[in-house]
Amino acid sequence: MKKTRLGVNIDHVATVRNARGENYPDPLRAALLSEKSGADSITIHLREDRRHIRDYDLKTIKKNLTIPLNLEIAPTKEMLNIAIKNKPNFVCIVPEKRKEITTEGGLNLKKNKKFLKNMISVLKKNKIRVSLFIEPLLSDVETSFLLGSDCIELHTGSFCNSFNKKKEHLVKSSYCKLKQCAKVATNFGLEVHLGHGLTYKSAHEISKIENISEFNIGHFIVAESLFVGMKTTIKKFRKIINR
Repeated sequence: MKKTRLGVNIDHVATVRNARGENYPDPLRAALLSEKSGADSITIHLREDRRHIRDYDLKTIKKNLTIPLNLEIAPTKEMLNIAIKNKPNFVCIVPEKRKEITTEGGLNLKKNKKFLKNMISVLKKNKIRVSLFIEPLLSDVETSFLLGSDCIELHTGSFCNSFNKKKEHLVKSSYCKLKQCAKVATNFGLEVHLGHGLTYKSAHEISKIENISEFNIGHFIVAESLFVGMKTTIKKFRKIINR
């Protein structure tokens, strides 16, 4: 049986907390419960506007976790300095727009190529594994390799949206792109991760793709946990991606 890692994103625990300006539910508690329930890593996205995870969350979660912490950050000098200061185990560089509800797509590698290369180099010198969040495009896979990234995280949003709406022709097309990119990335020596919009059903379908080392799932886990608990949700996902 293959062993695919599950990263649990707890951003939306902080979203609920911040909605009322309270100190609960505590993202640290969610991180520790996820760890206890079988998560292989914890993902948090420190956005520039601090809409959910805040600097204090980053510090306390990093201090108390015994599994790796994956910090998602925008490609900016501020975020690079925060990463170097806090030294998470992993960093995933993601695009960021102030008005978006959630991350809408992959990085524009052409626009930020020089800065990204330097950012990746600095992070790796600080012994931080680096991943780039990209669209499932062969050109972006190759560019990620040339920039020096350790991993890529393929944006699964298009696949999941088509899957949820049962648009079979788009599902097939998106699936093929993900599969092809995963194969090429592996040939380049890049680890392949998947993330965005995944549910039980879409994760089950997409887990058929070979060469996937890691799934990063957040919103659905937090939402489903309201009804059945985090332990049950995490264990079910682990079973799905390692079937």
